[in-house]
Amino acid sequence: MEEERPKIKLIPTSADKLVDLLGWIMLLAIWALTISHYSTLPDTIPTHFNGAGEADGFGSKASIIGLPFIATLLFIGLTILNRYPHIFNYPTAITQDNALRLYTLATRMLRYLKLVLVLVFGGIEFMTIQNATGKTAGLGAWFLPLTLVLIFLPLIYFVVKSVQTNK
Repeated sequence: MEEERPKIKLIPTSADKLVDLLGWIMLLAIWALTISHYSTLPDTIPTHFNGAGEADGFGSKASIIGLPFIATLLFIGLTILNRYPHIFNYPTAITQDNALRLYTLATRMLRYLKLVLVLVFGGIEFMTIQNATGKTAGLGAWFLPLTLVLIFLPLIYFVVKSVQTNK
């Protein structure tokens, strides 16, 4: 039987609160961007981009609502999940001695990932609107590599820090 992990009430730092606030602001900005440009979009818009950043799928302009909707669901879901760090998976065993440090690292990682998520979705939304209105073509070849770096570099950092916590 698995041992019960300590449940600790974490107090977010000013930096933690700032990252959360920036995420909420970006989420609202995605919705504002979408709503403000909806009426100017053509009936058919890009709905998918390949790995090279080229539009390779098209659909109705109503599909533009999908990205902010999915971003909102993910952001709120991760915000709720972040209140329960004792249920996360960790690379090391959780003890009374290391719980505070590991929970803090894990919740910071999720905060960062939430912010990256809305930045990526916002970038795709912005570029979709730019593509649909003929101002640009594609996302650019840089978009996928940048997105992967923004996601995986911090994940590696936080996992390494978590493993080092027990040493």
